[in-house]
Amino acid sequence: MVHPSFPAPGSPAEATVFSALQRRLTDLYHTVFADPMKPRTVLIVPSLSMDGDTLAKITGVHHYEERMLCMLMLLRLPRTKIIYVSSQAIAPTVIDYFLNLLHGVPFHHARGRLRLLNCYDASPTPLAQKILQRPRLLQRIRDEIGDPGTAHLSCFNATELERTLAVQLGIPIYGCDPDLLHFGSKSGGRDCFKEAGILMARGHENLRDAQDIFEALADLRRNQPGLRKAVVKLNEGFSGEGNALFRYQDCPENAPAAWFRDTVPQRLQCEAKNEHWDSFAAKFQRMGGIVEAWIEGEEKCSPSVQCRINPLGEVEVVSTHDQVLGGPGGQIFLGCTFPAGDAYRQSIQEAGAKVGAVLAERGVIGRFALDFITVKQGDTWCNYAIEINLRKGGTTHPFMMLEYLADGAFDAASGLYRTQAGQPRYYYATDNLESDGYIGLSPEDLIDISVCRDLHFHGVRQEGVVFHLIGALSEFGKLGAVCIGSSPQEARSLYERTKKILAEETQPVTEPNHEKAPV
Repeated sequence: MVHPSFPAPGSPAEATVFSALQRRLTDLYHTVFADPMKPRTVLIVPSLSMDGDTLAKITGVHHYEERMLCMLMLLRLPRTKIIYVSSQAIAPTVIDYFLNLLHGVPFHHARGRLRLLNCYDASPTPLAQKILQRPRLLQRIRDEIGDPGTAHLSCFNATELERTLAVQLGIPIYGCDPDLLHFGSKSGGRDCFKEAGILMARGHENLRDAQDIFEALADLRRNQPGLRKAVVKLNEGFSGEGNALFRYQDCPENAPAAWFRDTVPQRLQCEAKNEHWDSFAAKFQRMGGIVEAWIEGEEKCSPSVQCRINPLGEVEVVSTHDQVLGGPGGQIFLGCTFPAGDAYRQSIQEAGAKVGAVLAERGVIGRFALDFITVKQGDTWCNYAIEINLRKGGTTHPFMMLEYLADGAFDAASGLYRTQAGQPRYYYATDNLESDGYIGLSPEDLIDISVCRDLHFHGVRQEGVVFHLIGALSEFGKLGAVCIGSSPQEARSLYERTKKILAEETQPVTEPNHEKAPV
């Protein structure tokens, strides 16, 4: 039931109120964001408001709300208050772990400015929806916010649910207006690439159903007779889970759409676990998608550039990464390394700025990432834009941890992150450090291992490992880690050492043999 004082969710009246709230961000940016000593309240709602079927295929997905705990580092600003809302209570040990990473701020001072609220609800319903269904929780959040004029909402992705939440709380979202989310879909991304004039794979966008898939696959093959593979993507897929690979093996010359209609259901290889043609086709019918030619190359990388559009419409390149991919077709996001390779780092930064200008012109604000497939052709690296993510993603929290821990700055000219002393820092990060042997480890066990085996991040050296997704460890044997080093080799070595130590610490205990030797 909607409270009579609020406009109906999704109504024109709600959109009008939301637009007025969003206009506040400009004043906030000038008067509050620019001054670290200004009082402010940041409401963090790490709701994964995305396709539920796809989310359900991710192991321990309800613990992914913990990835935004990196934003607790904002408590180093001495007049900042954070309200963190989650589906279930987060273990106090996990909260303490992050607060103890703060430097220059006493633990007690930071903890006093943090409010933790939860819904006591482990269901797969998006967190924003859970909050909206609990009027008493909504009121507690309003009470904690106090002055809405100095507050804003930060979320993983902004959908209609988060817009309704913002309106009912009377604060803006520092993120993309849900009415503009089309530009972050696979089809919308290709439209932006065209307007920005950057290279992308040959393909077809704004497809509606299975018949469109068959016709697009047929057209690609006619125009590229040597094409061996193509990728079919759901518009709202994420982390590669909405992708499927088609192989043109034994495809007749100029094969008609009918040939693909008979072949695709048996041959299409879905990236998501337990996905098959019937379920994939049903999702495609619901959300639409694209078909793209597979980019071939002996030397091939998957870099991305992260950008931010501020409330003034200014575009800033924040970071670059090389993505670590896996899955049946090598399209599932597993982790990343910072920064992207020297050979193409600057060129993807330039492409990101061009796409950012297009998005800013449309009114988009907040973070976005632009993913590429980069292949070496002769002596040149060619960057094919693949997709835009108008949200925080798998590369957001690792870089935020580096920013807050190393307390330095990203140098756009070199694409490197440098500490205050001018030393570069690199990392290897993953959300998928996983083993059945980890099952049963508590957060306290992990922290004990980290400290005793010298993995824990050292503030003086500004190197070491920061863990996340700690809540998924005991139940699912899954963990995230950001391994920060003074060189790419050291960061990767630290990751390998972390895996080795965790394997050693979780070896099954062998019972001693107390049998007496025969006389």
